[in-house]
Amino acid sequence: MIDNKNLILAIVLSVTILLGFEYYFKLTNPAPPPEALATTQHKAGNIPAPSQPSATPQPGAVPSAPGAPPLPGALSSLAPNPHENRAGVLAQGKRIPIETPRLHGSISLKGGLIDDLTMADYRETLDPESREIVLLTPKGVHDAYYAQFGWVAKDTNLKVPGTDTVWTARGKKLSPDAPLLLIWDNGQGFQFRRTIAVDGNYMFTITQEVVNKSTAPHTLFSFGLVSRRSTPETTGFYILHEGLLGVFEDTLAEVDYEDLQSDKQIKHTSTGGWIGITDKYWLAALVPDQKTQFSSRFLYSKPDGADTYQVDYVGPALTVQPGGSVKAENRLFAGAKEVRLLDGYEEQFGVARFDLAIDFGWFYFLTKPIFYALLWLNDHILNLGLAILVLTVGIKLMFFPLANKSYTSMSKMKKLQPKMTKIRERFSEDKMQMNQAMMDLYKKEKVNPASGCLPILVQIPVFFALYKVLFVTIEMRHAPFFGWIQDLSAPDPTTMFNLFGLIPFTPPDFLMIGVWPLLMGITMFLQQKLNPQPADPIQAKIFLFLPLFFTFLLARFPAGLVIYWAWNNLLSILQQWVIMRRMGITGKEALQ
Repeated sequence: MIDNKNLILAIVLSVTILLGFEYYFKLTNPAPPPEALATTQHKAGNIPAPSQPSATPQPGAVPSAPGAPPLPGALSSLAPNPHENRAGVLAQGKRIPIETPRLHGSISLKGGLIDDLTMADYRETLDPESREIVLLTPKGVHDAYYAQFGWVAKDTNLKVPGTDTVWTARGKKLSPDAPLLLIWDNGQGFQFRRTIAVDGNYMFTITQEVVNKSTAPHTLFSFGLVSRRSTPETTGFYILHEGLLGVFEDTLAEVDYEDLQSDKQIKHTSTGGWIGITDKYWLAALVPDQKTQFSSRFLYSKPDGADTYQVDYVGPALTVQPGGSVKAENRLFAGAKEVRLLDGYEEQFGVARFDLAIDFGWFYFLTKPIFYALLWLNDHILNLGLAILVLTVGIKLMFFPLANKSYTSMSKMKKLQPKMTKIRERFSEDKMQMNQAMMDLYKKEKVNPASGCLPILVQIPVFFALYKVLFVTIEMRHAPFFGWIQDLSAPDPTTMFNLFGLIPFTPPDFLMIGVWPLLMGITMFLQQKLNPQPADPIQAKIFLFLPLFFTFLLARFPAGLVIYWAWNNLLSILQQWVIMRRMGITGKEALQ
């Protein structure tokens, strides 16, 4: 029916935004096949494009060094019988501790791997005594996750450090004030030196140097890789990317774990950019020299029956002359995806579009400014929950003129409902006459039944951007509100099915309908009652069911989202109620 267009449009668009927008976007904009990527992204230089990419690539093959040996530390080198005890693996072999204000862990002298990192600022639960979040885990554990740097020699007879190389350390620990120097001599007149530095946050700087004391020149390629064994558990939401990603030539590339299992290998060549593996809140990313061209890959294999994923890059050829040396400086980010921190690294080191590690979504141009507004409010209010409420008021004020136009149109339609009902009853057997009479009524009363559509459409991108902000940002994780809401990123922990905790009973997940989801459902019901009601009884019952449907749907969403939605509904109700009162619609009429 014409008078229900606005309500139907709002409901359909809301469901589409919540459940399907980005999924639809991905389906209708598929990534180019690996063959196209390999062909189009190889550019003029010393890195040739393969004529025909292998359907089943060999793990560890170097994409940019013709005739070079397999890449050390790649998938094929993983231990075939992984140890289940992380602590047990860490106890084996000599390690150098990592001690920074935000990171704890160690570096293995065998292989020189950065493979043991936990985050001091983030814990598994709200309990301050719970375990620190584990980011990197050594080889030999079932969920190994580590970073490795090294060299590949064009001459396969030249020994280069590998995963079994035992380095000599100059230093007792790695901290922001104390870089760690690792040294290894290959017995052929070459000394390999690796200096690892770390800042007070999550950025490692790895400076590799090769000193040639022999009588012959050699060509080497620096490399870096991040390898992850076993497919991690993900949130499963289409609006959030978790998997492999990178920025190449200022363009973001995202690859899901399942997609890479099919493609096996995807190649990129770029000058500047980065490549890594991301979880919802955490990131391990390689940052090559931003001024040189590098060749990189997303790689999948199953060498010992376990899914294993790898991102790697190989830098340009460097020739070290007799009596000379060459250096390669690269970086590793391993930590939490904090927006201000990523932006700071982008400015400090020139890392191209580093903030895209956070899945701000299709409405990036709105999502990021809204997020910074939320952070600014939090800096002054000192409570993210209150910041959400204040930001919602600000957004409401920004769209006040448009919303007023929409609600005024709805109020006029509401006021005309008795006359519209009579027209339907009078011409119930003649649809054409009924529609003509409706149009005459709209013309006489100067009402445009579609005038509320544009304001709704304009506000949709802002709503979706705010939704993304509340869902994907780590700043929301473990952020308290008031009362029983101690984590805005987690669902409301209460449920009406045990009388909100009075009965010692824990219902199944689908019955966890807490206080805030109930408030959201009630405000949605009241807002629906203020809108023009459908004349069709069946349609009216369907619309009456929608608040209940959304209550169950959003009950397991993060509490911050539900609080936002309930508060937004309440503000809309107040605004619409004031407009109705001005137009002479009484309280009883408004709810009919």
